[in-house]
Amino acid sequence: MSDYEAFWQKNPFRNLWQHPLWADFQNAANRKTWLLETKGASALVVKHKLPKGFNWLEVPRGPLWTTEKGLKEIMEKIEKIGQREKSIFIRFSPYRKIRNVKCEMRNAEGDHHPEASLILDLKPDLEDILMQMKPKGRYNVRLAQKHGIQIEQSHDADEFHKLLKKTGNRDGFGIHPKAYYQNMLDALGVEAQLLLAVHEERVIAGGIFTYLDDWGIYYYGASDHHYRNLMAPYLIQFEAIKEAKDRECKFYDFLGISPNDNKHHPWSGVTNFKKKFGGRAVHYPKAKEIVLRPFWNFVLRLYKKFR
Repeated sequence: MSDYEAFWQKNPFRNLWQHPLWADFQNAANRKTWLLETKGASALVVKHKLPKGFNWLEVPRGPLWTTEKGLKEIMEKIEKIGQREKSIFIRFSPYRKIRNVKCEMRNAEGDHHPEASLILDLKPDLEDILMQMKPKGRYNVRLAQKHGIQIEQSHDADEFHKLLKKTGNRDGFGIHPKAYYQNMLDALGVEAQLLLAVHEERVIAGGIFTYLDDWGIYYYGASDHHYRNLMAPYLIQFEAIKEAKDRECKFYDFLGISPNDNKHHPWSGVTNFKKKFGGRAVHYPKAKEIVLRPFWNFVLRLYKKFR
């Protein structure tokens, strides 16, 4: 075990996005990464390409730290990489607020990680987990079972990507190329799982889930709207929850809900689905950014606004 992974293992805020496995996935997606460490802090840094040769750096759900001195030192290391790579900005989205550092930080314009999520406690018995669900959630799980939906494991992202394209077109969100999801499954190995719901030999829903350390995570989901009355996504979720519990995970993260029940938030619809499984809502500190190239950052913001 490397010193980086040993520090990760002992940190109470450790997470998937700061684990070396996430670096493997990002590298497979053709993104450069750095695993940095100091005495008392660590950080996985990801470089994201932009048009015209520009880039920005992300420290997803990081850095991790145990001492303020370690935090200051790791932040200095990250900023030096940003300067060397000529990055426009560096974005941080840790689970706790970054304080007492010299660099000037501002609220991020956006983030890959949610402001709020729904966390399910997996320590109770499975029957108790089922009973704490909303009645409609339990009903939909049983309805899918009654319809004879079969949940199958797969390592081929092809069928899932076909569903994602349908879901993205229906709900108005962009998706990655198929290779991105396949790379995720390959890089994370046994820590990732693709589940497909099959009805009469047709794949009608699917989901990608991760299971690492104490956490099971619902990462991506898709379904065929034509078969919505069969409630297949509910059964997929329940099977993933059972899998997380079998792997001795302590928590299941639904990975993103509409903050403060905002009905106008883009995730309002999926929030209603997730909340039928029970759990508790948690809110995270707003992501922060260090702007290294103010002029190009202004140009980038204009580009995003009028795109």
